[in-house]
Amino acid sequence: MKSALVTGGSRGIGKAVCIKLAEMGYHVIINYRSNEDEARKTLQAVEEKNATGELLQFDVADKEAIKNILGEWIEKNTDKSIEVLVNNAGIRDDALMFWMNDAQWDNVVNTSLGGFFYVTRIVLNSMLQKRYGRIINIVSLSGIKGMPGQVNYSAAKAGIIGATKALAQEVGKRNITVNAIAPGFIKTDMTQDLDESQLKSLIPVNRFGTPEEVAYTVGFLAAPQAAYITGEVISVNGGLHT
Repeated sequence: MKSALVTGGSRGIGKAVCIKLAEMGYHVIINYRSNEDEARKTLQAVEEKNATGELLQFDVADKEAIKNILGEWIEKNTDKSIEVLVNNAGIRDDALMFWMNDAQWDNVVNTSLGGFFYVTRIVLNSMLQKRYGRIINIVSLSGIKGMPGQVNYSAAKAGIIGATKALAQEVGKRNITVNAIAPGFIKTDMTQDLDESQLKSLIPVNRFGTPEEVAYTVGFLAAPQAAYITGEVISVNGGLHT
């Protein structure tokens, strides 16, 4: 059974990605950290697409949990090889650098950049053995142009962009592609504190994007036909200059 793992899959972009991959016929492994109610809603939405799925709870910032929980899942489910990995989990904790404390830096960097490293490393082994895989990293406009008040978030996402380009060169010969998607302003819980009426004037299409528009791009990169696209960063931002 071909499977897809989506980290941070319970809400927002992650939820939309899970539904899109379900439509493509994947068994969807929905990772979440703490919000089981929302994760179960995502699972229900996956099943409504006549697909199968399951929940897998672990914190992507906890490398021991990844090794124990995800590692054990991989060992026990040899019939459900992960063909598609979407590294979506991430958090924001904004502050000007002058006032940013150690925890704000560590939590954001460990979740986004550390989570990418530890999850991808453990999933990559089976992809290399099977000579097939799609790794798609959800980054951000912040990781391309930088955003004031987001030194931690911008650094984490920029780090993933660099890692995407490097890993793509390491695994390309094994028919594994590694790409990143950089959303701009998307209507999710992470942007609910932003003033869309004011910010949309900066966006050529004059609106915030939707999680489904990001998920469509994930589906495009996850398809077997996208085999000649790797090491790329695709912006989904309504035309914002990056």
